Amino acid sequence: MAESTVTQTGEAYERGKEALDESIDGLEHSFDAAGHGATVFNRKLIDIAQRNLNSSFDYAKSLAAAKTFAEIVELQSTYIRNQFEVFAAQATEIQALSKKIATDTTEPLKDQMTKSLEAVRKTV
Repeated sequence: MAESTVTQTGEAYERGKEALDESIDGLEHSFDAAGHGATVFNRKLIDIAQRNLNSSFDYAKSLAAAKTFAEIVELQSTYIRNQFEVFAAQATEIQALSKKIATDTTEPLKDQMTKSLEAVRKTV
């Protein structure tokens, strides 16, 4: 009986160790995805900032070239209207990227939980 208990304890230990190793692997994949996602997100923000800066500079150049007050008002109206559209599109870009990063980060954890639950079901 003692021998059987030792064997069962050893098997339980091995299953527990395997589950822990798999969980750690899932966490590592999740952290890797989060790090990569943060880099991609930061690059996107820099790209957006650069586009906005270029747009503002182009606007300033067109204002400097304006000949009349009416032309300045028209340039300003057009610029503001365009900026609202640009900002809406940029918000959509950021939202889509955030969703992708969240999915990429949580997917390894979700997969690991599914595997762990399947393993528990097999032992019961």
